[in-house]
Amino acid sequence: MHELSITQSVVDTITDRMPGARVSGVRLEIGRLSGVLPDQVRFCFDLVCDGTPLEGAWLEIVEPRGRARCRACAAEFEPDNPLVLCRCGSADVSVVAGQELRITAVEVA
Repeated sequence: MHELSITQSVVDTITDRMPGARVSGVRLEIGRLSGVLPDQVRFCFDLVCDGTPLEGAWLEIVEPRGRARCRACAAEFEPDNPLVLCRCGSADVSVVAGQELRITAVEVA
């Protein structure tokens, strides 16, 4: 489960950049095409935060939709999973949104 290491990395990043701060909440952006499962991140968050300045913090996850452009037919579309294929059958696509994985806000108590 790579979500555990991703969640640990989020907590480490926040504690490293905000030493000594008591964090009450975190907002993440996890794109629907990122391959990261938000429910698993939610599950891991409390476990990873235990004993850190983030213990007891709330977690909000925003899941931006994916958007891609086909290089073969120039169609723009919203794929519904990380295996991005155009309706024309081409796999030669450019993903322009939905692969985000970032911390967008940290609330300090």
